[in-house]
Amino acid sequence: MKSKNSISRLALSAMFLALSFLMPFLTGQIPQIGSMLCPMHIPVILCGYICGAPWGLAVGFVAPLLRSAILGMPPLFPSAVSMAFELAAYGLLSGVLYRTMKKSRLNIYLSLIISMVIGRLVWGLAQFICLGLDSEKFGLAAFFSGAVTTALPGIIIQLILIPLLIMVYENKLSQLIQD
Repeated sequence: MKSKNSISRLALSAMFLALSFLMPFLTGQIPQIGSMLCPMHIPVILCGYICGAPWGLAVGFVAPLLRSAILGMPPLFPSAVSMAFELAAYGLLSGVLYRTMKKSRLNIYLSLIISMVIGRLVWGLAQFICLGLDSEKFGLAAFFSGAVTTALPGIIIQLILIPLLIMVYENKLSQLIQD
């Protein structure tokens, strides 16, 4: 049974990686819209919830680097590198928190918000390091603009869509167990 479960998680993780690769096409390849909607984030966070922390971390780290290597978007340095650490944090934390917190709707939101806040902080730290630890190049105003202001539409979409998808997933899973 363990082998079947591992294969299922591998297949689902591959699907989430493919989605994180393809979803930015929905933004029409306009970087400003992509920055606002954060289309790569949703599949990575869902991967953490559904497949678990190790799979979420791996998909989150690989997704922006793979997309950058193949399509040139996001630009490898510093964007894709910083996003790799940010998305890895999202995948890891969403998986860990979802598995350790008592199952409830409130805790789905709580685990998502904690994952999003820490992921944004990881992005800011990675961006700061990539830009040479220079607050002139990346200071608090740039962090707040990139992490919150610009991404606000994507944050709102994630806060609405991800909990709904996880609740549907939990409902379908409980129905399968009962059958």
